[in-house]
Amino acid sequence: MKTNLLFFTAILGALGIVLGAFGAHALKDVLSENSIKSFETGVRYQMLHVIVLLIVNTTQKLNAKTSKRISLFFLTGIVLFSGSIYALTALKIPAKFIWFVTPIGGLFLIAGWVYLAIAFLKTTKN
Repeated sequence: MKTNLLFFTAILGALGIVLGAFGAHALKDVLSENSIKSFETGVRYQMLHVIVLLIVNTTQKLNAKTSKRISLFFLTGIVLFSGSIYALTALKIPAKFIWFVTPIGGLFLIAGWVYLAIAFLKTTKN
């Protein structure tokens, strides 16, 4: 399972670079300044959480079950949070259809961080 998580993490990292370049070059003349900033926020959150996913899935401090749970929180958060921002900005999907997706994605990201904090707290107690 860890190999699959690392594979998807690497794909999300590559996709983050592609989307960042796409936003910086192809979208700069198409989107408003506010939309570009939102798009960049999606890319930034994606890339930050890709780095965390790499750490979570390579550290020896966490067992496989804990790493998997944390990874699922972060992966879901990236898809919902960053994905919804990409949909709102680059695809111009009206906010009235997916307004609720971004905060749900944010909650998954927060849950991943909280679960990670609890896991590290438990490992330091053992």
